[in-house]
Amino acid sequence: MQYTLKKSLGQHFLNDAQVCLNMKAVLLEQPIAQLVEVGPGGGALTQHIHELATVSFKAIELDREKIAFLLKEFPYLQGKLIEADFLEAGIPFENEFVVVGNFPYNISTQIVFKVLEWRAQVPMMLGMFQKEVAERIAAKPNSKAYGILSVLTQAFYDVTYLFDVPPTAFTPPPKVMSGVIKLTRKKTFPTFTSEKAFFHLVKMAFGQRRKMLRNPLKPYFTTEQLTDPLFTKRAENLTVEDFAALTFKMHTP
Repeated sequence: MQYTLKKSLGQHFLNDAQVCLNMKAVLLEQPIAQLVEVGPGGGALTQHIHELATVSFKAIELDREKIAFLLKEFPYLQGKLIEADFLEAGIPFENEFVVVGNFPYNISTQIVFKVLEWRAQVPMMLGMFQKEVAERIAAKPNSKAYGILSVLTQAFYDVTYLFDVPPTAFTPPPKVMSGVIKLTRKKTFPTFTSEKAFFHLVKMAFGQRRKMLRNPLKPYFTTEQLTDPLFTKRAENLTVEDFAALTFKMHTP
């Protein structure tokens, strides 16, 4: 039984067993009770990692054709596949679970935000992204790659860029390099007035990232507050903690 590639779903399937084994090695660094794979596709990674979960393994796949293929090729996945759009799926487990996947490029950033929503139950995520996106998630302050995705992710997770993956590791090969990163949930999160205020402030600050902060953030602070030297910096110069602290000073316009 064969399957077809669907460009509309951003499908690039892994064909390099060594990449899968490298990802498996990262997962083996700590015991995993429950594991969720996002977009198993043709099962290249699935066949190496399904047995790592000591309690339960599940895989969420939107493409019905791929599910039929997986069940034929790997009968042991019976009852472990969830046909759903990950971005719309309900939380797959009670208690904590690890998220892993070769993420579709066209929704990879949205997958990260979904994991942030589930952070109380997700102590770790291991994911393959387009290299540029992986670098943005892992970027540190004072760099061009540092932005909204960096700050919001790093507020809750420590990010480690692990290794590059070349286009030849996929079928069909994408036009860009890929990268694998690991998110490890922090033991303590920064303190802010509310998650909504924090997210809003970060998004507004980076909305005009080339300008000093006093420009994009003017509606949220008094004229006197804006004289603080902090507001002569650009968004990319502020740490996660800086943004969190600012939520206690801002007001709603």
